[in-house]
Amino acid sequence: MASTMRPMSRMLTRASRSTLFPIERTATQTALSSIRTTTSPISHLTTHNAILSSTRSFSTSTACLRARTMGQMKARHSTGPFSWKSALLFVLTGGGMIIYFRVEKERLERKRIAEMSKGVGKPRVGGPFTLKDLDGKEFTAEDLKGKYAFVYFGFTHCPDICPDELDKMAEIIDKVNEATKGENIFLPVFITCDPARDTPEVLREYLKEFHPGIIGLTGTYDEVKNVCKQYRVYFSTPRDIKPGEDYLVDHSIYFYLMDPDNDFVECIGRQDTPETATRTIMEHINDWKREGKPLRKD
Repeated sequence: MASTMRPMSRMLTRASRSTLFPIERTATQTALSSIRTTTSPISHLTTHNAILSSTRSFSTSTACLRARTMGQMKARHSTGPFSWKSALLFVLTGGGMIIYFRVEKERLERKRIAEMSKGVGKPRVGGPFTLKDLDGKEFTAEDLKGKYAFVYFGFTHCPDICPDELDKMAEIIDKVNEATKGENIFLPVFITCDPARDTPEVLREYLKEFHPGIIGLTGTYDEVKNVCKQYRVYFSTPRDIKPGEDYLVDHSIYFYLMDPDNDFVECIGRQDTPETATRTIMEHINDWKREGKPLRKD
């Protein structure tokens, strides 16, 4: 009985092997037949190695590709939806918006103050006047329009304050001309509060010591009084002065910045330096340009 079972188990084992690996057997037979047909043992080995190499390279490249892809996916998921580039872009955009709104807020505040300086029907500071320039020609408030006018009231016999302020005015003129690249849109004006002594000839000799770009204006006592009233300037010059009579003159110490519509926009005082005054003036000029309004450059 035992002897009968042994051949049967062998037959079952052989049958199972033939069923499970028919493809391997066929492939092996094909490979052996090709090897037998080859005459050289070296080519034998070469063919075998080539088969192994192609199989190995295929399996390795697939594994590397799969590993690389998985690594990229892990790296991508580890950083989350944001990267350093998106974070940098977010910071730059936020900073730009903060700066823009801050500048715009300051511009609107300057505009609000300028609008408050205007009265109903006529400006609170500034208005129509008629004077004479250094050549004796008529000069009115209309001649200020189209540019930013920088108006100062003083007199040539002033011992200290007027010279100091005119030195500052000269620095401001140069700085504004540099900032505007010589566009000729800034008009500095000196109006005397002492018309009895400050004739056009006297004013010309006095102002050329400070800056050649300053326009000097004078007139009769009533004309000067009227323009001082328009600009809300206090002055204590007496009306009727006898020849050779000595007297004192007191006046307000401010620079008045007027826009191209001849509306008052800013007051520059003794506390301002040439740098701070230039910065204030350029803020108004740039606001005007930003709104696309025209400027006279003649």
